[in-house]
Amino acid sequence: MAQKSEKLIEVASFGQNQPIGVTVAPSSNRLFVSFPYHEPFLYGLTEIVDGKRVPYPDTAWNHHVLDNPDAHFVNVQDLYADDRNCLWVLDSAPAGGAAVIGNSKAKQGQFKLMKISLDDNAIKRIYTFDDLPKDKSALNDVCVDNSRELAYLSDPGLHAIIVLDLNTGKSRVVLQDDKATLAKPGLKLHLDGKDVVDAQGNPFVSNVNGIALSRDYKYFYFRAINQTKLYRIATDLLTNIKLSDAVLSKKVELAAETGICHGMISDQLGNVYLSDSPNHAIQYLSPDKKLHMLVQDDRIIWPDSFGIGNDGFLYFSASQMNRLPKYNSGEDKVAYPYAVYKVKLPQ
Repeated sequence: MAQKSEKLIEVASFGQNQPIGVTVAPSSNRLFVSFPYHEPFLYGLTEIVDGKRVPYPDTAWNHHVLDNPDAHFVNVQDLYADDRNCLWVLDSAPAGGAAVIGNSKAKQGQFKLMKISLDDNAIKRIYTFDDLPKDKSALNDVCVDNSRELAYLSDPGLHAIIVLDLNTGKSRVVLQDDKATLAKPGLKLHLDGKDVVDAQGNPFVSNVNGIALSRDYKYFYFRAINQTKLYRIATDLLTNIKLSDAVLSKKVELAAETGICHGMISDQLGNVYLSDSPNHAIQYLSPDKKLHMLVQDDRIIWPDSFGIGNDGFLYFSASQMNRLPKYNSGEDKVAYPYAVYKVKLPQ
């Protein structure tokens, strides 16, 4: 019997275009949604206005031109709206050997992180991660710590967390190959009654992927998709350049046993919201380290990215990754149209 919750509200639908990144500007409640590059393709980055997609920051940036990444999006992966009214856009197209999902034959990845002011919609700076190995990196999610002028990114390709200095543009690779950043060996995703494996029998596997930064900037949460544990580390420790990975590893805390999760975000009250794909649900971890169910609905299929509005709602994409032909013997099992939803936050 289909499960449907009145709490789940559809915000916008996108036909056959798959939404990935979602963020909401804290001050203005402007909603942004990104789409990875694969056919059918319309835009890489959009603002949702009255339920419709508007290419952002303009149409030109959304023309897919692979040989000119300095002026065009390649594959918009993740979005983050900060508390200074800036939108951060992670444009990430990993090499074929590093990509978590995709069929890229590229030997070198293309990466950039863009800072866009929402005051005037102007691009203020672009970071290109020239100090990361472009054949192995697979930058996936981003959070911005304005208290320290740093950005934190998950890199499932390097099995690590990347700490980017927003002043110098230099990257630091931390917790590489740590138990907290690695997928659990042999753990397969089991969704919709079947293992998520491709035609060759290869299971979907991702090392460290989902991340969240507490609103007071004190804790950084992270996890692999193929893992049931949520970890966190104090940002004072994560950003201390004097601490080795061995020392940092000992400072990583087990925040909770949560089950399989893809995306996450924290709110002003210290709750951490987590996708719960096996149960078609969103749950959250309260500051007392207890897990709570926020909403459960059959339309919640591989919830991937979250945003929190000043209207008291949690926004998220349902990417339906496990429904793609790749994981269903060539059969497309996506329940169209793709959509972004919202649900009221707990009081």
